[in-house]
Amino acid sequence: MTQTVPVPHGLPMERDASPFDPPREITRLRDARPVSPLVFPDGHEGWLVTGYDAVRQVMADTRFSSRQDIGVMHMPYETPGMPAATEPSPPMPGVFIAMDPPDHSRLRKRLTGAFTVKRMKTLEEHITDITERQLDHLARLAPPVDLVKEFALPVPSLVICELLGVPYADRENFQVNSAKFLVKDQPLEEKMAALGALTGYLAELVTRKRAEPGEDILSDLARHDDLTIEELTGAAFLLLLAGHETTANMLALGTFALLEHPARLAELRADPDLLPDAVEELMRYLSVVDILYRYATEDIEVGGATIPAGSTVVVSMLAANHDPRRFDNPDTLDPHRKARGHLSFGHGIHQCLGQQLARIEMRAGFGGLLRRFPTLELAIPAGEVRLRTDMNIYGVHELPVTWTETAK
Repeated sequence: MTQTVPVPHGLPMERDASPFDPPREITRLRDARPVSPLVFPDGHEGWLVTGYDAVRQVMADTRFSSRQDIGVMHMPYETPGMPAATEPSPPMPGVFIAMDPPDHSRLRKRLTGAFTVKRMKTLEEHITDITERQLDHLARLAPPVDLVKEFALPVPSLVICELLGVPYADRENFQVNSAKFLVKDQPLEEKMAALGALTGYLAELVTRKRAEPGEDILSDLARHDDLTIEELTGAAFLLLLAGHETTANMLALGTFALLEHPARLAELRADPDLLPDAVEELMRYLSVVDILYRYATEDIEVGGATIPAGSTVVVSMLAANHDPRRFDNPDTLDPHRKARGHLSFGHGIHQCLGQQLARIEMRAGFGGLLRRFPTLELAIPAGEVRLRTDMNIYGVHELPVTWTETAK
């Protein structure tokens, strides 16, 4: 494909079309050159992949490595206090999303049984009960309230704490530290301090689970003698982080998107059977985990371009999920759309292990909000909602909402 747009210098990040669409510069680039060179702030000549088919190809090809210890990883944006490139460093034990086979396979298979569709189905009623209790709490409050604090964050925190066997009383500690760890412009020493606090706590927890296992996922993992305490700690860190941050941001940002599309909101209230498809569509439309990184271990052809060995490859899931070659009218939120095939859970061997759990939580969360709060609306102008553009997971910092009546 011929180049009709300039090669970007640094990753375009400004959401200048709407809070929910890719940056206009990313959209123009995807439409003209879905596999594009990208000049990084440190001068590295890497690549940006934005087209749906090309993103799927990169994510499915294990020659695009997820490891961070086989080459320099270059950052596509400038971050105060952070280096523009990081030297190769061994992955944190147990964090299998930063590994390739066979290490990735060995660790992931230990968890596969814990997240089967069948097991998640058996938990669906319990997850719904947790959600309804939090909705009861929300209904007792005098509006306006922050939906993030009072609903979107507690629900997945309650669920993942219970599944992993983490005392819920400890949730505030890991929420604060995980937020510090995920902030892009957080000083490096503070990020590392937050990481140390999280892993230190989890190391103590998994050590107790190994000595006295209970009926939870971490105890199931701890029963595997071939996993070290360090690997158990890393796996727990990954599950805890992924299990509450992504779903919490989807619940809050998804509610914001629905309130900004009142006709779609009315359709969902009128026909709750649309909810499963609407959840898939919200995940496609919002893509809260947008940017992923890969390292080319050899020269690889993608979309008519040859990506040289040693390149840092930036993959935009948001751009791919808004690709008109795959989805008609992609910048339109349409709960009638059959959006399965979206890439919000990734693709290939690193596809999200907890995706069925997330779907259940979102169906329960959005469904409950729509049913229990028929007059829910923003308590501030939409333009004043603070977006989490400073985080590696997109969302809102707060979502002040109000209502005039609730339903049982």
